Amino acid sequence: MERRVLVAVFLSFLVLYGYQTFFVPSPSPTTSAPTPLDADTSRTNADGSEVPLSGTGAAPSAGRATTAQPTGGSTGRVTAIERPVPDPVVGDTSPRDIVVESDEFRAVFSNRGGELVSWQLKDYLEEGRPVELIPRELPAEEPWPFTLSFGDEDLTYLAHEALFQANTTNLRLDDAREDLVLEYEDASGLAIRKVFTFDRAVSPYVFGVTIEAQLGLERLEPTVRWGPALGGVESQSSGLAFRQGPRGVVYGRVFDGVMLSDPGMERLERSDVATQPSYGGQFDFLGVDNHYFIAVALPQQREATINYRAVPLPSLVPDGDPRDLMAFDLAVPGGVTDLSFYLGPKDFDILEVASAPLVRSIDFGWLSVLVVPLHRSLKWVYSWVGNYGFAIIAVTFLINLVIFPLRHKSVVSMRKMSEIQPEMKAIQERYAHLKATDPDKQKMNQEVMALYRDRGVNPVSGCLPMLLTMPVLFAFYRLLSMSIEIRGAPFVLWITDLSVHDPMYVTPVVMGASMLVQQRLTPSQADPMQQRIMMLMPIVFTFMFLWAPAGLVVYWLTSNLLGIGQQVVTNRIIGPPKVRVVRPPAERRVKTKKGSAKKGATEGAESDAR
Repeated sequence: MERRVLVAVFLSFLVLYGYQTFFVPSPSPTTSAPTPLDADTSRTNADGSEVPLSGTGAAPSAGRATTAQPTGGSTGRVTAIERPVPDPVVGDTSPRDIVVESDEFRAVFSNRGGELVSWQLKDYLEEGRPVELIPRELPAEEPWPFTLSFGDEDLTYLAHEALFQANTTNLRLDDAREDLVLEYEDASGLAIRKVFTFDRAVSPYVFGVTIEAQLGLERLEPTVRWGPALGGVESQSSGLAFRQGPRGVVYGRVFDGVMLSDPGMERLERSDVATQPSYGGQFDFLGVDNHYFIAVALPQQREATINYRAVPLPSLVPDGDPRDLMAFDLAVPGGVTDLSFYLGPKDFDILEVASAPLVRSIDFGWLSVLVVPLHRSLKWVYSWVGNYGFAIIAVTFLINLVIFPLRHKSVVSMRKMSEIQPEMKAIQERYAHLKATDPDKQKMNQEVMALYRDRGVNPVSGCLPMLLTMPVLFAFYRLLSMSIEIRGAPFVLWITDLSVHDPMYVTPVVMGASMLVQQRLTPSQADPMQQRIMMLMPIVFTFMFLWAPAGLVVYWLTSNLLGIGQQVVTNRIIGPPKVRVVRPPAERRVKTKKGSAKKGATEGAESDAR
């Protein structure tokens, strides 16, 4: 049974490793260096020239607007000659940036189009600088977030090129509610008003959006274009340390053409979007996420329609992998009125405060029922120790404390199985000459079961307790792989990020050595050849864990060390193994005959005496 348990553990990890290698989409390095906080923002054309987006005297970005495709019925592409010239009545005189800053993020809006051009998270770093959630270095025709699209392309062009008048150019957020108001009106009667509402008391990463547009007396309902979202700010990794690239996410009741489905989560890869780009229904949230961050609208079960578009782009570095980004356009019947957006980290506690359904965006998998309690326990321990590496060790100790009775029972059962192994082999040898189909072969099973009963051995109790601990291992793996809290979290010395592999491969090697020691201490009932084969498993596991997240290796190593200590304690409790000597069958027959003859002689003598 011990051999079967080890094989089951090995195959489980092999399946997990193979799944991550062959079925999880390969992430691409989709980020460039984030724009410094004081840098000007610009977008690069395909020919390498830069299109300025802000700053006094910046030229209009003609290239971006020419290929913008509205969601509604288009009147045909507008050529450079046919483009209308803005004739503002309310607006600004020159392009400029509007900065919105809090303790958590720094956002930059451009007054050209009233669009979002930068959103940097101060608490999350990439290569020592704040993570930028608005992808940089994109083709000029790609829209920025909150670009407006109308059924009339002339209006789309005007809304994009208009210089909006802002109520402030620098907005510092504290605990009070603050509004950024951008307004534009021209002589043709086109009037647009965008209001971005920030309230840190609700959530540091949630903001409300209201867009009012009209042409004369006609009220317009523009589509909100986001453009390529979340350029996967993570470096590519391999093996067990996977990273999910940008993909579409919708949660709610999707309209399938006939009726609304039950509430559910959809995670849309590039192939899914190619098959079905548009999704409508009543949603709690919808947008784009990557491994650690998310940009979504929060309709709160209102009706909405989202159109996804895959954006394949070349690599930012020579010989690098191409970038596969995801853009989306959002339409809300009745217009965008007080529509909330979340743009920030996939931190469980932050998401839960912002909107309870948002926690479903974290892909904990089918073991979420175990992952969530582990996650809460890990964060609670971290609040006391201040280091996620030591928090992992502490939680591992608590887990092993809980499963101590199971492990103890497993070791005791294995010891009993090992003690009766000679007797089991003797029974098997007596029936070895019989074929499997021979009815007398059933007698062997009956004798084995009788042996189990007489010795008080349950063969299942040796492996079942160990198998029950496997879901905890996989849940811990999912937790450490998906939790943004582990991202960039240092441990000690050379381990500066628990979410990636040990750069010096020390902990995997020590972990393999601990597996070897633990295997030698565990009672074995396998034959010498099988034992030699099983000794290869620590080597295989060591190789597999070389590229596993360092946090997972710390967990497995700690669990092994605790298992070794428990094994020593259990061995002292149950004492040394009992050695049972099984007599050969011929010797038993001879002694049985002598015993029968002696018994017959005794009975004869007693009869003569009577």
